[in-house]
Amino acid sequence: MKKTVLSAAFATFAMGVVFAAPASAAGVSACLITKTDTNPFFVKMKEGATAKAKELGVTLKAYAGKTDGDSESQVAAIETCIADGAKGILLTASDTKGIVPAVAEARKAGILVIALDTPLDPIDAADATFATDNLLAGKLIGQWAAATLGDKAKSAKVAFLDLTPAQPSVDVMRDQGFMIGFGIDPKDPNKIGDESDPRIVGHDVTNGNEEGGRTAMENLLQKDPGINVVHTINEPAAAGAYEALKAVGKEKDVLIVSVDGGCPGVKNVKEGIIGATSQQYPLLMAALGVEAIKKFADTGEKPKPTAGKNFFDTGVALVTDKPAKGVPSIDTKEGTAKCWG
Repeated sequence: MKKTVLSAAFATFAMGVVFAAPASAAGVSACLITKTDTNPFFVKMKEGATAKAKELGVTLKAYAGKTDGDSESQVAAIETCIADGAKGILLTASDTKGIVPAVAEARKAGILVIALDTPLDPIDAADATFATDNLLAGKLIGQWAAATLGDKAKSAKVAFLDLTPAQPSVDVMRDQGFMIGFGIDPKDPNKIGDESDPRIVGHDVTNGNEEGGRTAMENLLQKDPGINVVHTINEPAAAGAYEALKAVGKEKDVLIVSVDGGCPGVKNVKEGIIGATSQQYPLLMAALGVEAIKKFADTGEKPKPTAGKNFFDTGVALVTDKPAKGVPSIDTKEGTAKCWG
């Protein structure tokens, strides 16, 4: 999917705006509930859902938490969608465990619930999940960092800039995937922070935004100013980490890796701010989700996972201009053609 095509096809809409369906699709309605309405990833997810809803004649309402981690607003949105008689809900959950009872109520009411990007815990709490293989996304940047450092990886000092204290599944998988790729034993792969590898300086949370990334990086630098590898949950957090490093003159001494693949992030890879990022495709996730809801409304059929996986894999690619032997990647020119935001 090329950026130029997508930008012409999709139009941004605000939280809670309703798009009227034509008479032929009367009664087919859907809700999109994202973590925030400011992160570029979720902005583009809304655009993808909006365009597909208009194309298929589905009435769409969009909701979001006030900040990343605001599960209460998401629960309230689910309750509203149930009351409105929605046929389907597309959800990127802030609290992947805490949201499950509300999701169960929606499914009990006959609503198709599809998790986007962030699998619920357990994953089968939703009817389906459309997502990046986040474990693979983490592995790719971990493998790239290890290959880039070579023998120096054995004595690296690694900082982890994670998402929220609730440890949503997307956070855990990217974090643990990086460790596996880098050669760190993650211990319990479903938990952040139980590792014993001496290369880990520590973990801090960012709330997935630039300010949080800056603060988390400052905190970890106080713990060990010798940090030379930084894993970040997303590219806004990576941008904040870079600013914190630049403020103390260490921006050239640290390898930053991330996940997202938004246009600002790919630009930061091109400029050397981020060494490599794993690109995901939110527009595709959302469009496929709306298609699945329409099909469910028309036929009662639920979406099926990708063969061999327990979710529908919407793809991931490592973006870097410094390819590492044995790690598949695309360059920033190709990454720019596929980016969003």
